[in-house]
Amino acid sequence: MKRKTFINTLATSAISASLFPHLISCSDDPKKISGLKNWAGNYTYKAEETKFVRSVEEMKKSIVGLKKAKALGTQHCFNDIADTSGIQISTKHLDQVLELNTAEQTVLVGSGIKYGTLGSYLYERGWALHNLASLPHISVGGSCATATHGSGVGNGNLATAIRGFELLTVDGATQWVDPETQPDLFHAGCVSLGALGFITKIKLAIQPSFEVEQHVYENLPMEALKDNFDAIMSAGYSVSFFTHWLDKTINQVWIKSKVGTTDALGADFYGATPATDDLHPIKVNSPVNCTPQMGVPGPWHERLPHFKMDFTPSNGDELQSEFFVPRENAYEAIMAVEALHAKIAPILFVTEVRCIAADDFWMSTAYQRESVAIHFTWKPMAKEVLAVLPEIEAALQAFEARPHWGKIFTLPADTLRSRYEKFEAFVQLKEKYDPQGVLSNAYLKKSLNL
Repeated sequence: MKRKTFINTLATSAISASLFPHLISCSDDPKKISGLKNWAGNYTYKAEETKFVRSVEEMKKSIVGLKKAKALGTQHCFNDIADTSGIQISTKHLDQVLELNTAEQTVLVGSGIKYGTLGSYLYERGWALHNLASLPHISVGGSCATATHGSGVGNGNLATAIRGFELLTVDGATQWVDPETQPDLFHAGCVSLGALGFITKIKLAIQPSFEVEQHVYENLPMEALKDNFDAIMSAGYSVSFFTHWLDKTINQVWIKSKVGTTDALGADFYGATPATDDLHPIKVNSPVNCTPQMGVPGPWHERLPHFKMDFTPSNGDELQSEFFVPRENAYEAIMAVEALHAKIAPILFVTEVRCIAADDFWMSTAYQRESVAIHFTWKPMAKEVLAVLPEIEAALQAFEARPHWGKIFTLPADTLRSRYEKFEAFVQLKEKYDPQGVLSNAYLKKSLNL
């Protein structure tokens, strides 16, 4: 399929209302509700009800004695990781900044606060986080629990900013966890998949605020990645590729640089040329939803995400998958996916490729591995997506790809367990802090045999 044909098809494709109903959001008024959907509308939670607590004390009272329970953040996962046969406890209203410690360079927040809200708070006071994901709409607690990330060869995922957290266990007890006093629980709990307890408060490292400028280049030949991948990915503080897998071309390269830290990029970028106007990663979509480009400087929290806080991010009605491979295998992995382009392109909105630094969190997709994430934003065509995912996973098998915990994948539990060196240690902590399996759900059973 030619690119022009693909774009026209994308612009006119209809979405089945019966399979993918309109997006909905939670009301602030009710304290409990049932039948919620996730952000994209592709999944309806099966929980008996969802309670919207407004304090840690209320959360404690809500969970004690429950046979099944699960924390729910901003509903941005595309699978059932946050679902339960019992009661969901929403952290939506645990959204306050609790302490800004400028001497220590940390901020203590409720786990339900959104990155967009926190970013504005910090920027107004001269501070910043090390990085942000493409969407500022997501909560700190949920993002860290699933190893959600931004981009940058030197930037770890969002959980790498954690300096400590308060853990509420299913028996109603709370404890403070940090790497000095409880290193094992800290390294298991920062990316916990919601399996160890309810994280209610999180302390994050901050740094002095900075300005960012964003440049976009178009039509980078994939062949340029073979010998220049690291150089291209190091061209800015945060760099992302976007492709439709149509013609061995990276359609867009987004380069986000700290103002004053890089030289002019020039008119030729490894064969790519500068965009002449702001773009959306899905080019037929309006760039009004995207953060400003064309090198216009702006606050870090208004440039590091791809999408603005008050606008619909990405496409909206969509499915997502993402696989992490060692950075040293980036080009080979990208070309292994490219070999499936004829099956991928017709059901895809866009693929994004990003770098994430290694970390030491036991269940992190970048655990002790400099990583590249190959992300798929799919059209809402569940049957077709589920058919092609095993082929993508097989193509990436040689690289021991790790799927994003909050997105759609089909890898079996035994395969996933083999790709995490500290998995058995994680299981031991799960059994210690949740001996009755209150936090166990269909997702953990299916994906990890927990």
